Amino acid sequence: MIQWQAVEGEIPFETELIERIGWLIRLRWLAVAGTGIALSLGWLLYGQALALLPLAGTILAIALYNSQFYLYARTLQLSQAGLARLQQATRFACLQIVLDLLALSILLHFAGGIENPMALFFVFHIMIASILLSRRVSFLMATLGAVLFAAMAGFEYAGLLPHHPLPIVEGVALYRHGRYVLTVVGVMALTLWLVAYLTSSISVRLRQRDRELVESHRAILARSRELQAANERLRKIDAERTRFMTLVTHELRAPINTVHTCAELALTGYASPETVRDMLERIKRRTSELSELISDLLRLARAREEASRDEKVGVIQPADVLQSVVQLMKTEADSKDLFLSVDIDPDLPPVRANPDRLKLVWTNLLSNAIKYTEPGGIVAVALKRTDREVVGMVRDTGIGIPPEDLPRIFEEFYRAENARALCPVGTGVGLAIVQRIVENWGGKIWAESEPGLGSKFTFVLPRADL
Repeated sequence: MIQWQAVEGEIPFETELIERIGWLIRLRWLAVAGTGIALSLGWLLYGQALALLPLAGTILAIALYNSQFYLYARTLQLSQAGLARLQQATRFACLQIVLDLLALSILLHFAGGIENPMALFFVFHIMIASILLSRRVSFLMATLGAVLFAAMAGFEYAGLLPHHPLPIVEGVALYRHGRYVLTVVGVMALTLWLVAYLTSSISVRLRQRDRELVESHRAILARSRELQAANERLRKIDAERTRFMTLVTHELRAPINTVHTCAELALTGYASPETVRDMLERIKRRTSELSELISDLLRLARAREEASRDEKVGVIQPADVLQSVVQLMKTEADSKDLFLSVDIDPDLPPVRANPDRLKLVWTNLLSNAIKYTEPGGIVAVALKRTDREVVGMVRDTGIGIPPEDLPRIFEEFYRAENARALCPVGTGVGLAIVQRIVENWGGKIWAESEPGLGSKFTFVLPRADL
């Protein structure tokens, strides 16, 4: 038995039609079995009075084409859902109804014609057509059924087809009474059209209800997915906040403990003046570190806030911002005997950014390059254009970044081991701030490095003139 089930992406009417096709095929097998049993009983009761061979042949033909329908229905079920399959299934259902009406007309012809009360089965077929198909097609099927019934009755009345009387009404010859034939044909046609109208009206309303339910279901699913996505974002935000608080607590604890310990020792009065001075120097260094850490935390918090709301940005010239930063950083580079080169493409397109925040991006990248490059090294800054973006680059010949540390350098409070060894003072927040700022503007940033050979940081921002 065919197992019919809805497939994601199906049109609501498509699901219904595919299911009903399987139901129609099973119903036809019952009809074949019932007609065969009835024919066997008729043969036992009336023998040669029935047209056994034509009737048996018609029943066999129904069984054969229903077998083909069964095989085709399995193929149809496995085909890809969509409008093409809906049209294919509609044509398949029409073919079945048409063949059934033809087969029923042949069975009636060889089993008493218009005198056989089984002519009412035309009504059942039109009801099925109205359930499966659209209203227009169901009226066409009703018209076809009326035409086939009228043709059978008319041809027998005119003598163009031989009449095969039923044994139970033998000798009556109703098929020869013109008014009776005309009345029965008219009543049959009217009945088929009324059935098509009533059944299709109900089916149309039910399909509309189905469509509304499916649309409501899809809307609920879409809303559910949105809520799940929002919940996942909140979960990530909460986890990130917890991690952030843990890291901040860890970073603040060490300098605060140092300050507290030094102050406590100095207040005891047992330390020499030299020792007290050394402790005060340590307190000063630690408070400077705390001040720098707090400043970085404020910048990071601002970058986080700007990511969740619309930041005030405007159309600016990135070359002007870079030139102002280079002028400020040149003194620091000269003090370490570093060669600072600047390469800016002419006629750079503008970008949408905040000039103060873009200045912070360049300052962090240049400051790191200068800090981690040995005297006599090179720091190169470039600002280029592409078809759709503006590209900023900072390259140095410094200590580089180990491969195991490279994937984590944009994490908050993370510093590579060689960076800690060269410069113990640092918060590890600068690159995280830079990444937040650049991504807030729809850009991206990445790093390339080899230990001992230097590092290269590249960021891109969308052009504002496109």
